[in-house]
Amino acid sequence: MRKAGHLVAAALRLAQSMATVGTKLEDIDRAVEGFFREHNAEPLFKGYPGKVPYPGSTCLSVNEQVVHGLPGPRQLAEGDLLKVDTACRLNGWCADAAITVGIGKISSAKERLCQVAWEVLELAIREIAVQLKKRGSWSDVAAKMQLRAESAGYRMVTQYVGHGIGRAMHEPPQVPNYVDRQTKRSDFRLEPGLVLAVEPMLNMGDSSTKVLRDHWTVVTRDGLSSAHVEHTLGLTEQGVWVLTAGDKEERIVSV
Repeated sequence: MRKAGHLVAAALRLAQSMATVGTKLEDIDRAVEGFFREHNAEPLFKGYPGKVPYPGSTCLSVNEQVVHGLPGPRQLAEGDLLKVDTACRLNGWCADAAITVGIGKISSAKERLCQVAWEVLELAIREIAVQLKKRGSWSDVAAKMQLRAESAGYRMVTQYVGHGIGRAMHEPPQVPNYVDRQTKRSDFRLEPGLVLAVEPMLNMGDSSTKVLRDHWTVVTRDGLSSAHVEHTLGLTEQGVWVLTAGDKEERIVSV
């Protein structure tokens, strides 16, 4: 999974380098798929089952698009906020990660939204390390993630959550970024050996979303921007291994 994580991190760096004014989303997607194929990795999004099989190797979501944005001929414009999400399987093991990238000069509001999203993910990593040491529960982490987002004036998306990951991209348990009565009922203990894809999604406005007629693209109902970031995290006796940070930034977070 570590090697798969390195590839996902490198693919996201490639996508970020291409994310400039005038670039077509389909060109980013094509480049990421080619990168995975060159390294004998399977792009996991391509053909993902749905009413319409997913057509790309990346989810490229712009501004009010939260997740699952389809790659196509749309060109990036100055001030856009682009979410890039991708995953691969290498030698039977999976990794999944996402970044949010500002295109050209973005507004201070979008810049702050993006910054807080990363802060929420970093807070989650640190808090997992804390709870892992005392065999705490995921809800303890999710509650702090939600509090950080809401104290900054944002809302967590509740229709979509993170997930376990291993031989398959989506495995139990579900990993919500918030806490309510339902998530409390499916809470789980943090133990060495778990690998989780943690992916906070923060909306500038209301938390509610809807799916467009393409059967995939999720947008905010109020049309305001959203940010999405994600890492694949391995829980070990030594702490939290950030598997998708990249080989030069790879780290284990402990307490």
